[in-house]
Amino acid sequence: MRVGGTVVSCSLLVATGIGPDGRRTILGVSVSLSEAEVHWRDFLAGLQERGLHGVRLITSDDHAGLRAALAARFPGVPWQRCQFHLAQNWLDHLPPSVSQSEASADLRAVFHAPSRDEAERLLGLMAAKYAATSRKLAAWLEENVPQGLTVFDFPAEHRRRLRTNNALERLNRELKRRTRVASIFPNEASLLRLATAVLMEIDDEWQTEKRYLPHVALTFAP
Repeated sequence: MRVGGTVVSCSLLVATGIGPDGRRTILGVSVSLSEAEVHWRDFLAGLQERGLHGVRLITSDDHAGLRAALAARFPGVPWQRCQFHLAQNWLDHLPPSVSQSEASADLRAVFHAPSRDEAERLLGLMAAKYAATSRKLAAWLEENVPQGLTVFDFPAEHRRRLRTNNALERLNRELKRRTRVASIFPNEASLLRLATAVLMEIDDEWQTEKRYLPHVALTFAP
């Protein structure tokens, strides 16, 4: 968009949620000049000021600015690192001598385990296996993969929907498709108007769809 006579890249911050009725909803949207912590923090503060409360889980990728803002605005709320992005990060750390298909299958087995105990057992075996190739690689697994296991504290019927932010990625693709037509926005307000209109349209569709999560009481593992 144009800012002070100059064309700059900007960020469109979007949050979605799943309510007590199991249906998805758009929580908010904002335009900022970057995804720095200060912008995420202001965005999250705005959601809270509008009444967002009782958050049981937050799922996102490992964006440093967003994570810092979440820690400040939602202290104590469990965080689930997106398993899809985590799996991509894992492949980025593999040396050429390690089979990507085998490494992906190993991590997938951890994520698809029937329980947290079994996931942690498989993770331990996986770390020991890759320690033979690189202690650094094994240390990365031990440090990062547990961030993707928070979802095991939720009902099995909910985990498939909660373990990634793929649904938000699909939403972002639709926003990009609709905003690409404009090419360059003359100001922040014009981008926000178009994005808001698109998101309201999508939210209306979500309210008429069947539940995104089955009706199962949310409980935490002890």
